[in-house]
Amino acid sequence: MQSLKQVLNIYLHKTGLAKGVTQNTAIHIWPDVVGKAVAENTKAESVEHGVLMVRTTTPAWRQELQFQKQEILSKINKNIGKNTIKDIRFL
Repeated sequence: MQSLKQVLNIYLHKTGLAKGVTQNTAIHIWPDVVGKAVAENTKAESVEHGVLMVRTTTPAWRQELQFQKQEILSKINKNIGKNTIKDIRFL
């Protein structure tokens, strides 16, 4: 007998939904990846075609995070375990 997790994984792969589920993991782990200060001034809103959309509270935060984008991107993909997120767009 298969566990519920195994059945869900099979279903997600057969229907092509696995990639989307993996991408949306980035939204949930955002606060852990960036830390408390950044998390309080940003909100990961969605993932579209491998691009994580993050809303910032001010243009200054948007600019600062732009400088840190590659480091954050690397941490997210390392945490997910795959190179799922290709870019981050700060809004």
